[in-house]
Amino acid sequence: MVCLGNICRSPLAEGILKSKLDDNHLIDSAGTIDYHEGSGPDERSVKTAFKNGIDISMQKSRPIKKSDLENFDLIFCMDKNNYNDVLKMADDSQKHKIRLILDNQLEVPDPYFGGIDGFDNVYKMLDESCERIAEKIRNNTI
Repeated sequence: MVCLGNICRSPLAEGILKSKLDDNHLIDSAGTIDYHEGSGPDERSVKTAFKNGIDISMQKSRPIKKSDLENFDLIFCMDKNNYNDVLKMADDSQKHKIRLILDNQLEVPDPYFGGIDGFDNVYKMLDESCERIAEKIRNNTI
């Protein structure tokens, strides 16, 4: 799961998908910038996840690394800027792994500069998308 700073959208997506799959699946998140490296998720993401029964408070922000493109089967990006940044890091053999998390080329808006309502909206978007992703993973159709 990849967003810009790895403190709002991608930590939520990581927590949501982990809640839908068993521990046999390695799920992580990262950012395309290292500005928040080592920081926990935004408190609004933590609160939004918690009120939906998910604890993301122990996550730490980190930048995406080239090795992530080798080690993970799928890389889900929150918006087209993140997608293009990750795509630039990828070898031709890795580009098929990189996708937007929402269907139909839609983007998850960055709620950072808004209020808690934006985080609730992002949670709903990610929850629906992660449910579809989890179903495809369980059915081996992804």
